[in-house]
Amino acid sequence: MFRNIPIVTKSLLIINIVVFLASLLFGPVMEKYGALHFFLASDWNPLQFITYQFMHGGFTHLFFNMFALWMFGCVIENVWGPKKFLLYYLLCGIFAGFCQEIAQYISFYTYVLTVRPDTGLFDILTLGGDENLNGMLTIGASGAVYAVLLAFGMTFPNERIFIFPLPVPIKAKWFVLIYAAIELFSAVSNARGGLGDGVAHVAHLGGMLSGFLLILYWRKHPGKGFTTINGSQMFGRWTGKKPGNHGQSSRFGKPDYSGHSGYSGQTGYAATRPDDMEYNARQKARQEEIDKILDKIRKSGYDSLTKEEKQRLFEASHESR
Repeated sequence: MFRNIPIVTKSLLIINIVVFLASLLFGPVMEKYGALHFFLASDWNPLQFITYQFMHGGFTHLFFNMFALWMFGCVIENVWGPKKFLLYYLLCGIFAGFCQEIAQYISFYTYVLTVRPDTGLFDILTLGGDENLNGMLTIGASGAVYAVLLAFGMTFPNERIFIFPLPVPIKAKWFVLIYAAIELFSAVSNARGGLGDGVAHVAHLGGMLSGFLLILYWRKHPGKGFTTINGSQMFGRWTGKKPGNHGQSSRFGKPDYSGHSGYSGQTGYAATRPDDMEYNARQKARQEEIDKILDKIRKSGYDSLTKEEKQRLFEASHESR
């Protein structure tokens, strides 16, 4: 089974596990140089925006992050390709760390105000290099993993997922929204209570936000490297619309956000085609064929495809609108 994991996801899993084992032996050193420190602390350096993504605070922390990476990362990498998946993963992890730094800055400033009420928002920048701030640090792949989770929800919105302890599966898009809502509630609760729970909720939200913005950017700029099917972006799966088949589930197609809050005024894919029953039936059959191939990739990997299926997927990716 391990050999069927795509190369980037497999490499990320291995690196995270190796770094975790190394941290068991060289914990203080790994933390000093690898964890993401508060940018005003003496141990902070820019490379930590990358290295912190491969460190974890315990086996449970590592296990759940790696399980989610394996479960959703395999699918997304097989659909997007290794280069884009790696870029997406690392960029979202970096942005997640950046958001956590902002949250720590606000938290620290709030604390300083309790001691010196006249302190300005940017006055604490003069504390750069303070050794007393080295205890404010962040570790874990959660920000990047949450971005992968969001990518799965936007690419396979109607895929059903089991969530313990719910007795029935729910659609991926609702799964993502539930997790986002939980993280937002937790972040707000921590901010109001003034006491953190040891979890970087803002980093999780930052990973999801950056993933959402990247997906929107790539959807609007198809020349930036994302494969298209039937001339439309994969990210259109978020809408659940089929070309020429209104209201039915779809894996692909230009998104029709009309009727959804915040996305009014855009036109769906079906509106750009003539209302022809024969054409729509032909499009539906082709779409179902591609859906079956992608489901096979998700379950068994790209290598499980036959030569004919690979050729069909290649042809579909180059078909014009």
